[in-house]
Amino acid sequence: MEHLQAYRAAGGGKHRANRPTEARARNRRLLIAAAVLFAAGIANSESKAQSGPFAPMAGSWNGGGVVTLDDGSTERIRCRAKYAPIGPTMEMSLTCASDAYKFHLGANVRAEGSSITGSWSEASRNISGSLQGRGGGGNFEVVVSAAGFNANIALRTSGNKQTVTMRADSQFRGANITMSR
Repeated sequence: MEHLQAYRAAGGGKHRANRPTEARARNRRLLIAAAVLFAAGIANSESKAQSGPFAPMAGSWNGGGVVTLDDGSTERIRCRAKYAPIGPTMEMSLTCASDAYKFHLGANVRAEGSSITGSWSEASRNISGSLQGRGGGGNFEVVVSAAGFNANIALRTSGNKQTVTMRADSQFRGANITMSR
């Protein structure tokens, strides 16, 4: 009996056989805690990527509409858009084409409250400029400007439907586009 008391005293009052089991349980708890924190961090970063004023627009859209030229003629167009929002910023592209007409509009935008600012470019005509406007929740009204070109653009998003309306003061007078995901 004396040797058992001496053995326990040397082991800090605990039987040596219990030590590896306690260490494994502590390591397991630490590992589970780390996994929970990691998963919470991923979920939080995903919700941040999907939140913000541009979140309802995220993804790829397809559809069509009508473009109006300066002579008053109209043509049916087919369009596709891609929106990549990250919090208060978004990269977007809109490509539309008919048998005789094509445009590719790209933009990088940033929201601060309901104010929208950014830059845009139209690749087929090699023009670019600035944009500014207002909106939120997938619905925006912006003015795009460049040397010799101004246009008003309205985007309205409701669920899986989106309308884009453009009005310009150049050979391209405007477009009415309806798309869905």
